[in-house]
Amino acid sequence: MVEEKEILRGLTSQEAERRLKEYGYNVIENKKKISPFLIFFAQFNDFIVWVLIAATVISGAMGDMADAITILIIVIINAILGFIQEYKTEKSLEALKSLAAPTTKVIRNGHIQVINAELITIGDLVVLEAGDKVPADGMLMECSGMVVDESLLTGESVGVNKSSSAKENGVFMGTIVLKGRGVAKIIHTGMKTEMGKIADMLQSIEAEKSPLKEKLESLGRILVVICVAICAVVTLVGISRGQKITEMFLLGVSLAVAAIPEGLAAIVTVSLALGVSRMLKRKALVRKLPAVETLGCTSVICSDKTGTLTENRMSVKALYFDEHLYEMDKVSLAQNNILKKIFVYCNDCSCNYEEKNIVKALMGDPTETALIKVYFKEVEALKNYLMKGKRTYDIPFDSNRKMMSVVIKEDNKECCYVKGAPERLINKCDYILENGVVQPFTSMKKTKVVKMVEEMSNKALRCIAGAYKDKDIVKSFSLERNLIFVGIAGIIDPPRPEVKDAVLKCKMAGIKPIMITGDHKNTAYAIGRELDICKNIEEVITGDEIETLSDKDLESKINTIKIFARVSPNHKLRIVRAFKKKKNIVAMTGDGVNDAPAIKEADIGISMGISGTDVTKEASSMILMDDNFTTIVAAVEEGRIIYDNIRKFIRYLLSCNLGEVLTMFLAALFYIENPLSPIQILFVNLATDGLPAIALGVDPPDRDIMSQKPRRKDESIFARGLTEKIIIRGSLIGVCTLISFLMGKYYNMPLAACRTMALSTLVLSQLIHVFECRSEHHSIFEIKLFTNIYLVGAVLVSTIMLLSIIYIPVFQGIFHTYALNIGQWAIVVFFSGIIAFINSMYLYIKR
Repeated sequence: MVEEKEILRGLTSQEAERRLKEYGYNVIENKKKISPFLIFFAQFNDFIVWVLIAATVISGAMGDMADAITILIIVIINAILGFIQEYKTEKSLEALKSLAAPTTKVIRNGHIQVINAELITIGDLVVLEAGDKVPADGMLMECSGMVVDESLLTGESVGVNKSSSAKENGVFMGTIVLKGRGVAKIIHTGMKTEMGKIADMLQSIEAEKSPLKEKLESLGRILVVICVAICAVVTLVGISRGQKITEMFLLGVSLAVAAIPEGLAAIVTVSLALGVSRMLKRKALVRKLPAVETLGCTSVICSDKTGTLTENRMSVKALYFDEHLYEMDKVSLAQNNILKKIFVYCNDCSCNYEEKNIVKALMGDPTETALIKVYFKEVEALKNYLMKGKRTYDIPFDSNRKMMSVVIKEDNKECCYVKGAPERLINKCDYILENGVVQPFTSMKKTKVVKMVEEMSNKALRCIAGAYKDKDIVKSFSLERNLIFVGIAGIIDPPRPEVKDAVLKCKMAGIKPIMITGDHKNTAYAIGRELDICKNIEEVITGDEIETLSDKDLESKINTIKIFARVSPNHKLRIVRAFKKKKNIVAMTGDGVNDAPAIKEADIGISMGISGTDVTKEASSMILMDDNFTTIVAAVEEGRIIYDNIRKFIRYLLSCNLGEVLTMFLAALFYIENPLSPIQILFVNLATDGLPAIALGVDPPDRDIMSQKPRRKDESIFARGLTEKIIIRGSLIGVCTLISFLMGKYYNMPLAACRTMALSTLVLSQLIHVFECRSEHHSIFEIKLFTNIYLVGAVLVSTIMLLSIIYIPVFQGIFHTYALNIGQWAIVVFFSGIIAFINSMYLYIKR
């Protein structure tokens, strides 16, 4: 048990606040943020937009001022929409960066608190443990077996041993504690630290490039070339027919602006940022945007048991000593005082003695707090007990050794107490304490204890064994040899009630849930069977068994294994690699410093927000804010939703843009008069490309999204028939628009009426198509209209805009439109909706 010493009371809250004001926050100076003005003006930094502006200026100079002004207004409105998208993304990412800021343990007002590392100030006492990142420069006041990775500063990959002596007591911001623990007094913060002098510690979330965004930017460049070529053809054909050069040039540029999907990559970023915000509401903090794309591909989730699949609400249910297993309601705890000393003294949790409630007062690993709570119900009694003994030496718990040892001085007599995994501890013991008498720990007695561990593990009890060594043996060659075995605590950690449903959801989604734990094989199996992760003991393998397998043998067995028990962190790396070799997309959880390599190797590295170390969080792509398995499944679901929504608006934007280009191209090809004027083309772009596309980015998922198999990581965004859908639907939009225009010509309507019918057909067919894009599997008749109220609102706004330019006289003059009658609307509605109706009927009948 960590002692609360007077020298380690730390600063008071008031003094810390005063010093924070005096010395400033513990941060490296931020990079200059992008100004909102620069974001806005960046919307005009596009060659095609500049050409359009130049063309409108020329058009205005030649007397067509109304068109020129209107086109410039449309360009500005488009820029405003682009600015809103980009600015919202910047703000979302800035919020994510602040949420991902590191935390640290500090002693304030005499007890340990967890605070944001930015709030550390000079004079603070910081508690450092294996896996922690040192938050600022300091001097070690206390130290136990501490090794620090200082490669960030020195380039040396070998860990540096630390002690509280003057020569080796320095710790520096950004370095990582590899082993041991200690308490450091902070002497420099922020820009005054060594890190502040040479490096920018903060990682920039914005710097993470989405592979999908890069692919779409590449596609965008190809589409630009194609669109410009088509627009040039349309312009040249028009000029060859004797139309005005300026008019055709303006038409060609307007068509290029409307046809090029310049917002495609930007909407991907917006969609990813909005998705990340939704994930945060579901307790999953995504550190790297590309992880969102990969989440939807996940086929294997490797999860820790304790705290993730279980409640991490430990309680001791049974004690084994003196050859008997005692249920907690049937045992007198005074019966074995040595076992009490082992579990209380050999313990690293801390206690806030000012807190009266023992549950609230204890802070630390749930296993360790459970071992104390079984013996103490009052804080004062615990304090009095701990004052009798003083820790003089310790060997901290290590996930590979699975043991912890302390030397306690009590009544001028030193004694060593050890706790750890039974199978490790049994091998270190030569004696056993039975009814107060120390006897040889024979093979027969060891076998009996091992059988008891099996029996307790079968009841899903996590077993912690205790041993000790008296004064005469402490001075022997090794502290952890020739120990006296005392007994075992059986700790229950019940499964989280919601996890069983999450496991079922995984299986329905084609995702294999895997349990990885340091617990005994039987304990893991009992929990796994209860959660439906596995069905029989043959699906469980231990770390010792993994050691006997070559990498090839492990790969051949990996798909049949559901639970990995008694594994050490180095086994996790082999497990991840074996799953990946079998073409799985692996999500891996971890909390300790040794888990970092496996987390980095996994396709989706997931660290624990509550129990995770700083180094693990840095290696991860995602942090579970509640350490809950259900949150992983929720994040995978969100990943699928985001990817699905990206496909939706890609389908919508490219289909619509193709329809616009084909309308003008086919007209030019067949020597038909231009069905749309330049300003009308720009209006289509404004009315249909902006709000409806953004609204698709927040579309709710298909009800069966978690019943679909995971997609391949290398799958093209256009896979599963999306290319065909875009080409067919875009072509039909263009053809129907052109036919609508020709119908007007056939009935000898004025050119303004024909163009207004074509304009209305083009806009309405796109607004109807946006509802088709909501699902690749269900027809419009099967999708509930009001489940995306933003899309309904966006379509209503676009429809009102269309009606306004048709029926409001002032806009009629600007956009060269004509007030349509019922007969003309019948033609428009027929050609706008016929394709959507036939397609929906086909999907409905097919299903």
